[in-house]
Amino acid sequence: MGKLAVRALRAVLVVVLTGTVGVQVLMVWALATDPEDGSMPLTLMRLITILGMVSVQVTGVCVWRLVTMVRRGTVFSHGAFRYVDGIIGAITSASLLWFAVTAVNAPGQRDDPGVSVIMAGIGLAILGVALIVLVLRTLLAQAVARDVEAARMQAELNEVI
Repeated sequence: MGKLAVRALRAVLVVVLTGTVGVQVLMVWALATDPEDGSMPLTLMRLITILGMVSVQVTGVCVWRLVTMVRRGTVFSHGAFRYVDGIIGAITSASLLWFAVTAVNAPGQRDDPGVSVIMAGIGLAILGVALIVLVLRTLLAQAVARDVEAARMQAELNEVI
């Protein structure tokens, strides 16, 4: 991964992480200071938004750590799995939160249930991304296993020589 790509990705991650913290602060502020609007769906939506931003932040931090491992040449190690697992968990959580948004929004869509169906489809698409990352985790596991096997074979070859 080139230096320019790493810098660009890190810049994007900084913007995303800063933005999500800003949204969280605003949502917590709205929860704490808006006593006149105690409607349950709005409160639930604000809580879901806060939790959704946490899932984005977890993903951002895990990607940052993986990029660091790529730059150091240590990404094909067992240490990378915790970050990939963090990404899978965060994306799965985001999907479940989206399903919660769909459920909270559904009563208001009785006249047009297609909106709820589309929203559920988006939730499935988000879950599909988690499954894609799971497949990529399997590829990482295979690469790590091959790297370990190559190191073992090199050690045996060095003994023979």
